[in-house]
Amino acid sequence: MDIKLERIGIDDCEKLWKMQVEAFSELLEKYQDYDTSPANEPMSRVAARLDQPFTYYYFIIDGETPVGAVRVVDMKDGSPKRISPIFIMKEFRRNGYAKAALRAAEEIHGSENWSLDTILQEKGNCCLYEKMGYRRTNETTHINERMTIIGYKK
Repeated sequence: MDIKLERIGIDDCEKLWKMQVEAFSELLEKYQDYDTSPANEPMSRVAARLDQPFTYYYFIIDGETPVGAVRVVDMKDGSPKRISPIFIMKEFRRNGYAKAALRAAEEIHGSENWSLDTILQEKGNCCLYEKMGYRRTNETTHINERMTIIGYKK
């Protein structure tokens, strides 16, 4: 595995959005979080984020193949940098791509002062972030009877 992060521009908005919808569709079906799921987000919202000067979207590339994407929010003012969202396409999961992408993002944006949120019920996600040095915060958001969001900091 030889991954790199490739910055996404507005010209790739539709491709990014389609990948995001596909990657999060199973979680949307499982948790029915229609108001918060990236799978239910309109393309215009992704485009608006791409226009933000503090948003850095990257394709996670293995060779020539995009296997996922990550968004880094970096205000460059000392406030915590944020991962929101990161995803790996279904056929590429469980191969270390998310871990490698997080490391690559830290190489670009610095290794300290990060935050993210994830689904408490998705134990694999929680385990990944904890292995990467993130620690749970006391911040939780109850989305519905199936799903709770938990905060992490590094």
